[in-house]
Amino acid sequence: MALRIIILLCVTMLAFSANSLLARYALSSTSIDPASFTLLRLASGAALLALLLSRNGRSALREGSFAGALALFIYAATLSFSYSGLDTGLGALLLFCAVQITMIGTGLWKGERFNLMQSVGFFGAMAGLVYLLAPGANAPDLHASVLMLASGFAWGVYSIMGRGSTRPLAMTAGNFLRAVPFALLLSLVFIGRTHWDSAGAAAAVASGMFASGCGYALWYHILPQLSSSVASSVQLTVPVIASMLGWLFLDELWTLRLSVASVLVLGGIYLVIRGANKRDAR
Repeated sequence: MALRIIILLCVTMLAFSANSLLARYALSSTSIDPASFTLLRLASGAALLALLLSRNGRSALREGSFAGALALFIYAATLSFSYSGLDTGLGALLLFCAVQITMIGTGLWKGERFNLMQSVGFFGAMAGLVYLLAPGANAPDLHASVLMLASGFAWGVYSIMGRGSTRPLAMTAGNFLRAVPFALLLSLVFIGRTHWDSAGAAAAVASGMFASGCGYALWYHILPQLSSSVASSVQLTVPVIASMLGWLFLDELWTLRLSVASVLVLGGIYLVIRGANKRDAR
C-alpha cells in the first residue's frame, strides 16, 4: 500500500474518532444542548459537502433520499443525546458495535451463514457487549447506552442503504442537506431548552465540517483503493483512537471493564470479518 494512502487512511480514522471527542467535549464541558449540536453539525457538514460537490458541477439538492436523510438524522441526534452521559471511548465502542451488528445481522437475514471462525467472533462480541452493559461498578448509564446503540443501528442502516452507490460523496452531501430540516424540527421541539455558547458551537461546526465532511470526503476518495478486508478491518481502530483521545484531552479513565469489553467486541468483529474474507476467497 502506498505511503500516501496510509497517511490519508490514518487522517480519516482520526477524523472519525474526533467526531466522538468533539461531541463528548461539547456536551459535557460547554453549555450547548444536544439538539443544537445536532443542527449545527448537520448544517455545517451539509455546507462543506455541498461546496465540495459544486466543484464538480453538481448540486447536493439533486442527490440523496428522504430515507437516507432520516437515517442520518437519527444517527446524529441519538449520538448527540447519548454523549451527554457517556465517555468518548465507551460511546465509540457502543456505536461501532451496533453498526457492525446491524450490518452482520442484515447479511444473516439475507441468507448468509457463519463459518466456525465467524460464529466464535460473533458470540465473543456479544459477550463483550453484555459485559460492558452489565450492572456493577463502572457500569455505563443505561439510557445513554441505549441511545448510542440506536445511533449505531441508524448508521448501520444508512451504510447498508448506501452500498453500491456509484456516487457516495454526492449521496452523502444530499443526505446531509436533506437531514437539516429534521434537525430544525428537533430544535423546535426543544425550543425552550436550547442554548449554546461559542465553544460548543465551534465544536459542533468542527464536527460537521472537518470530522464529518472532510472525513467522509477522504474516506470515499481512498475507499476504491482499499480491499474490502482492509476497509472493514481498519475501522476497528476508531473506538481505540477515540478512547485515547478522551484520555488525553478530557481526562477520561480507561477502565478495566472498557478494556476487556473492547478486546472481546473488537476481536470478535475482526474474526467475523476475517472469516467472511476467507470464505469469499474460496
